[in-house]
Amino acid sequence: MKIRAGLELDNDPQTSAAGRLWVEQHWEKLDFVLGSVHYLDDPNQMFDSVPDGAEQFVGRNINEVYEDYFGRIRKMASTGLVDCLSHLDLIKIHGHRPCGDVRAIVNETLDFIRSRNLAIELSTAGWRKPVDELYPSDELIRLAIKKEIPFTTASDAHSHAQLAENYDRLAEKMSALGIREVCVYEKHKREVRKL
Repeated sequence: MKIRAGLELDNDPQTSAAGRLWVEQHWEKLDFVLGSVHYLDDPNQMFDSVPDGAEQFVGRNINEVYEDYFGRIRKMASTGLVDCLSHLDLIKIHGHRPCGDVRAIVNETLDFIRSRNLAIELSTAGWRKPVDELYPSDELIRLAIKKEIPFTTASDAHSHAQLAENYDRLAEKMSALGIREVCVYEKHKREVRKL
């Protein structure tokens, strides 16, 4: 087994500037950097905290929340400091879905990810959250496949007990969606692994 060094850089309004600086200073020591968005308008609380983060959605237009969220994803992707976007549609964590076709909201973001040659993480963490769905959704995965965006896998483990959690289920999902390869990173160089 080979262990690689990486970290997740998010949009925390209080610590992100220091995080970006740290990544810039230690870039050569890292194998990969994941980019994520956990904050919307409230600088003091992650929207994905359960259950308190759900309050940030009350009374809001969900399409506008999604558009804002994916704009923040593009901003993270534009930093040049990430190799892969993690839990791409984390915004669905509390079960809120946009009205109509999600493609209109995510196409610009997926095109931007492709133009930056970034990967998207397939994360089993969503199966242990209120939404009970893989991150990203099947629809987003299909759109990413059409745009030839590569994938990584993760369980977003916050404990040793969550390492590779639900990977058997993930393998079945990937097979059903026609995903035949994943990528890994070493010193920010992407290597494709056939399944």
